[in-house]
Amino acid sequence: MRQEIELKLTPKQASSEELYKPIIAKMLKIEEKSITYLRILRKSIDARKGNVVVNLQMLVVYSEPTPKHSEFEPHFDFPDVHQRQRVIVVGSGPAGLFAALRLIELNLKPIVIERGKQVQERKCDIDLLENNEKMTPESNYCFGEGGAGTFSDGKLYTRSHKRGNVDKIFKLLRFHGANEEIMYDSHPHIGTDKLPEIIVNIRKTIEKAGGEVHFNTKVTDFIIENEKIKGVVCGNKEFLGEAVILATGHSARDIYELLHQKQVLLEAKGFAVGIRIEHPQELIDAIQYNSTSSNKYLPAASYKLVTQIEGRGVYSFCMCPGGYIVPAATGEKEIVVNGMSPSERNSPFANSGIVVEVRYEDLTDYHQYGALAGLRFQQYIENLAFNNGGHGLEAPAQRMHDFVNGKLTPTLPEVSYKPGIVSSPIHFWLPEIISSRLQKAFEVFGKTMNGYLTNEAVVLGVESRTSTPVKIPRHPETLQHVQISGLYPCGEGAGYAGGIASSALDGERCASMIALWLRNKL
Repeated sequence: MRQEIELKLTPKQASSEELYKPIIAKMLKIEEKSITYLRILRKSIDARKGNVVVNLQMLVVYSEPTPKHSEFEPHFDFPDVHQRQRVIVVGSGPAGLFAALRLIELNLKPIVIERGKQVQERKCDIDLLENNEKMTPESNYCFGEGGAGTFSDGKLYTRSHKRGNVDKIFKLLRFHGANEEIMYDSHPHIGTDKLPEIIVNIRKTIEKAGGEVHFNTKVTDFIIENEKIKGVVCGNKEFLGEAVILATGHSARDIYELLHQKQVLLEAKGFAVGIRIEHPQELIDAIQYNSTSSNKYLPAASYKLVTQIEGRGVYSFCMCPGGYIVPAATGEKEIVVNGMSPSERNSPFANSGIVVEVRYEDLTDYHQYGALAGLRFQQYIENLAFNNGGHGLEAPAQRMHDFVNGKLTPTLPEVSYKPGIVSSPIHFWLPEIISSRLQKAFEVFGKTMNGYLTNEAVVLGVESRTSTPVKIPRHPETLQHVQISGLYPCGEGAGYAGGIASSALDGERCASMIALWLRNKL
C-alpha cells in the first residue's frame, strides 16, 4: 500500500530515517517492519514560534514489495538532431543551456556559442582571480561554460511558476547530477561545488544529441538583413541559423553596446545597487532559530529582508548562508562582489547583498545615454569601488555600525573574500541615493532581526550586478524582438528573468516559441 502523510518533527527526529520511521509506523498503526520504502516529497523548516519544527510530506510504502528506485528518478530521451534545422544560442548560462535542451526535444539543432572557456579551464582563471593575481575578461565568475550560474550558490527557488514547468527544470538538473534534495526542499539549492559537473553533463547531452557547443567564441556582430536576423559573426567566422536566442547574461555589456550601435531597440529598466554584507553564521543562526546554542541538526540559517525607504525598495538579495563573498568583476578597474555557498553551506560566514532600487528617473546625470543610462551608472559605481579599494581586487570594506553612523573603521575582522579588503568610508563615496537609504534600512533591519545591526558584520562594496539595467524588448506572445524577426532576447541579460530557475524557464519558452514559429513558416 502507498500513502502520503505529513509530519511535524523536531530537527533531530527529522535528521534520519532511523528516527522518523518508528514515528510513521505508530502514526499509521502498522508494524515498523512492514514499511518497505520511505521517500520525502516536501521538506520545510518553521522557526516562527520559537521551537523549530521540521515539516515533512512523506510517501510511505508498506505491506508490499520495495519499489525500484528508478521508478522515482527522472529520465529523458533526447532525439538525434545532427541534420535538423539550426538555431543559434548565444550564451551558455542557464537560459542558453535549457533553451538548447528544449530545442533538441523539439527536433531542432542548437549551436551554442560561448565567449568563455570550458569549466575546467575556467576554474584555473577563477583561482587566479581569487588570489588577486589576474583578471581574465572572458573567463571569470560571470563568463565561461554555464555562465554566472556555474560558480554560484545554485539557488533554485523562484516565483516564476506561471512562466512554465519549474518541476521539469528540477528534474533536468537531477537527471544531470544534482542532489535529490532539490526535488523536495522548500528552498532548494545545489551548491557551487556541485554545479560545474552538472553543467558539463548538460553540455555532453547537447553534443551527444547532435548539438554544437563552441567555446572561446565571442559574438562581434549580428547578421541582420531587412530586419531579419540570419546569424552572428564571431571574429572571422559566421554562424548561420533559422533564429538566434540571445542569452548572454546581465554582464555582457558589449552586446548592449553592439545592439545600440546597430540601432536595435533597447529600453532602460529598473535595477538595484548596494553592498554585500557578511555576518558570522552563528549570529544569524541564533537570531533565526531563536537560540543561543547551535543545533547540529539544523542547516545554516538564511534570512530575507525588505523595506521601503524614501520611496524606493531596499532588500536582501542572493543571501548565502554558510557561504563566501567572491569577486564578480568582468573588466579592469572595477570591483564587483557577489556571494555563493557550497552544497554543505559549512562556511563560518553568512553573506547577502543588500541593495537599493534604482529607477531611470533617479539617473538624471545619465539621461544623455538613453537606454544605456543605468549601464553607465553601474560602471561608475564599480569604478568608484575600485578607486576606493586596495591593490588589484581588494574590496573596500567597513564595519556595519560604522557605515550606519558615518565612521571610518580602524580595524577589520576576518572575512571570506579571498582577494582581501581595505578599510574605506563606503558611506561617504557611495552615491547618497544609495548610501543614505542603506543606512536607514539597516536600522529597520536591526529591529526586524534583533542583533543584525552589529559591528561584527562587515559591509563590502559594491553589489551592482543584481540584474541588467537594460531591457531588450520583445513581443509578449511571440517572444521575438519587437523590431528584428528571428531574434529572441532571453533570460537575465535581456531583462526577463532573475536566477537559475527563472532563466532556465525563459530559455525553454523561447525555444518552444521558435519551434512554433518555424512550423508556421512552412
